Amino acid sequence: MTPSFNQPVLRLYSTSGCHLCEQAAVLIARQTSLTCQWMEIADDTALLERYGVRIPVLSRLDTGQELDWPFDAQAVARLLAV
Repeated sequence: MTPSFNQPVLRLYSTSGCHLCEQAAVLIARQTSLTCQWMEIADDTALLERYGVRIPVLSRLDTGQELDWPFDAQAVARLLAV
């Protein structure tokens, strides 16, 4: 799905093999039909340093707001309501 002009784009900072990241992705998919980009942190030293102990982290790209795991459906809804 291509995001429209008015819809926020979400990014999930994660790494392969992370079961918590997989849980977060399922939760996000259930909450919204918005585009959610996956960002592999292991491929970038700066991202690994910033998010390594926090993943999964859900970020709203237009506002820069982030949710650290654990987050729930209500937290995702609040992030999207801003």
